[in-house]
Amino acid sequence: MISTEETLAELGWRDHFSAQLSVEEADRCHPVRVMAVHRGKIAVQGVGSQHFVSPYILGARPGDDHPTVGDWLLIDRESGLVTRVLDRLNLFTRRAPGDPRKQQMIAANIDTLFIVASCNQDFSVARLERYLVLAREVGVAPVVVLTKTDLTETPEQFAEAARAIEPGLCVEAVNGRDPASVAHLAAWCGQGQTVALLGSSGVGKSTLVNSLRGSNDIATQPIRAADDTGRHTTTVRAMHRLAWGGWLLDTPGMRELQLTEAAAGVSEVFDDFVLAAQQCRFSNCGHGGEPGCGVRAAIAEGALTLERFDRWQKLADENGGNTARPARYPRSRR
Repeated sequence: MISTEETLAELGWRDHFSAQLSVEEADRCHPVRVMAVHRGKIAVQGVGSQHFVSPYILGARPGDDHPTVGDWLLIDRESGLVTRVLDRLNLFTRRAPGDPRKQQMIAANIDTLFIVASCNQDFSVARLERYLVLAREVGVAPVVVLTKTDLTETPEQFAEAARAIEPGLCVEAVNGRDPASVAHLAAWCGQGQTVALLGSSGVGKSTLVNSLRGSNDIATQPIRAADDTGRHTTTVRAMHRLAWGGWLLDTPGMRELQLTEAAAGVSEVFDDFVLAAQQCRFSNCGHGGEPGCGVRAAIAEGALTLERFDRWQKLADENGGNTARPARYPRSRR
């Protein structure tokens, strides 16, 4: 249960948000943060209040923002209606399943992204790279959290594979069922800090959430023995209070995260290939059979790998194809 005595700072309030309020708005409205999104209503938390409000925004126009979990809203004191969504520090989105023309909001105003993967056969470097591209594009610090270390005799091999993705990548290997092991993540969960979890089904996100919260409120489900994967457990994006003073945002498992408008993120995660491409003889080199290709030369020398090249090309092509198709999504006012 979330205390109703939280201060704005404890809820994650920043100068970035207070600077957006006019004197009139400060008198007429009070800020709240979106704690959970349900169909037809949203749970919000403010100073001394915890309640549900309608997602309808007073005076909203086509293209205006709509609330998502982690957002800060202004609530009119008299009507109790949402007047607007405050400009976000960041926003995670993806192509809406079933309709590539739409953009689906995942979470807003995140300080750290826990990218969760398990130490079993479902571990995938390619999937980790997808999530890292998303984090880099949005500008949120990523931490790779490897779970289920109790089920393998070689957890360090998984950690080494994750660290090899990019220099300086923070990787933590934990037993999600052991609170003492999970406590290694406390540095990112301090007062007012917001952490989001992303990872595919069955990697132990719900178990990790339970240990971080010191409870068993989040239901878990067994994985399939055939492929070490699991079914979705979390069905509602929601904020959970942590013992260290921060907030943890759990999201429904996503097996496929389609990239769009993430060229900068792709370039940052694969900066070694970007640097090699600068040595190509031709500016429009496709890195195939062209003469003087810097990328192919680096692969031949062993500085880069063909496997990583294929993943780079796949993500770049996917992002280019998705970005070329116009998508409808809420715009942040700047």
